[in-house]
Amino acid sequence: MIDSDPQTLYDAYYYAHGCGEPYQRSEVWLNLFGAFADQIKTEINPGSVLDAGCAMGFLVEALRNRGVEAWGFDISTYAIGQVEPKIAQYCWVGSVTDPLPRKYDLIVSIEVLEHLPKDESEKALGNLCSFSDDILFSSTPFDFKEISHFNVQPVEYWAELFARQGFYRDVDFDASFITPWAARFRKKDEPVHRIVRDYERKFWLLWKENTDLRELTLEMRAELTGGESKYAAQKNPSGSGFWGWVKKLRRRITAGGE
Repeated sequence: MIDSDPQTLYDAYYYAHGCGEPYQRSEVWLNLFGAFADQIKTEINPGSVLDAGCAMGFLVEALRNRGVEAWGFDISTYAIGQVEPKIAQYCWVGSVTDPLPRKYDLIVSIEVLEHLPKDESEKALGNLCSFSDDILFSSTPFDFKEISHFNVQPVEYWAELFARQGFYRDVDFDASFITPWAARFRKKDEPVHRIVRDYERKFWLLWKENTDLRELTLEMRAELTGGESKYAAQKNPSGSGFWGWVKKLRRRITAGGE
């Protein structure tokens, strides 16, 4: 049976080997969280932020460097022990299932809740929703190999849990700067029909874009197939034959990408 004690799971070995690139104070991680902080500051501009599952506090540090009041906590005593001394007072050891000291304009939870058993992760989500009306959320939908992932779920699972708390995806906010599956969930008191309208608006645009791109791909494939036939029959390529057709296709592709 896997040891679920967080101090055993999330120790020095985990941060050295369990996060892909060794998780430490390095240019790779500082730049990444700096980029996250830039987007949060520019696109959301919250007055106060809590990073729930902050690890070594890199996001908290990056936000504070940008003038945002930020705090963070993590279940790992080891990780909190690595927090930069100048921001240590803003980070503490704690669980996402524990009540928080105050409400925040924004709570960030990046790849955290999949580390809890199903009932605990659902409890944690409800807890976070009690302390902010705006949550930037990411949880891997497919990383089953990580030994500390106890509740890997598809994005719709988390969306349903948020909806039960009165939170719905902000369909106009692109959170993919964090992960492809990240989303911003906001508490909404609007009637259901207006929420459905927003979802349908976004769905239609994505469906149309996907359909048009697939049709373009099929058209280009048909032209390439025809071009191969022309090439096979062409004995003396010239500007008016196969190569002329290739130039026309290239111009079409280039124009479509502009």
